[in-house]
Amino acid sequence: MFYPSPPTYTLRLNLAAAVATSSGPSMCAAASVSSSASQPAKCVRVEIKGRVQGVFFRDWTVENSRELGLRGWVRNRRDGSVEAVFSGDPDAVRDMVERRCRSGPPYSAVTGIASFPWDEDPGQDFQRKPTV
Repeated sequence: MFYPSPPTYTLRLNLAAAVATSSGPSMCAAASVSSSASQPAKCVRVEIKGRVQGVFFRDWTVENSRELGLRGWVRNRRDGSVEAVFSGDPDAVRDMVERRCRSGPPYSAVTGIASFPWDEDPGQDFQRKPTV
């Protein structure tokens, strides 16, 4: 069996992986600058369920996201959940979603959290949006 030289083989694998995981240019990637030159920004949309409205969850999320240097937004949903988009350094996004949002602010009670890839523009800072 013939194997191409390592540089060609690596290039083909990287190109194949990029094509397989990308459906076009990402607004998130285009609009973001990661604090780490070696890691591209991560962008996710999160749905948080439980007692998350009326407990300052949105204000707490804005404060924590700005502290971590994230871009995006947060808003209440009419179904009683909170929805947010976090974009930035992958470690900071992971910390916000997996650690901070899972526990939430005092008086909140998070019962579920779901995270989805997000390809739209997260904006230039972190903001609170109106309820939808």
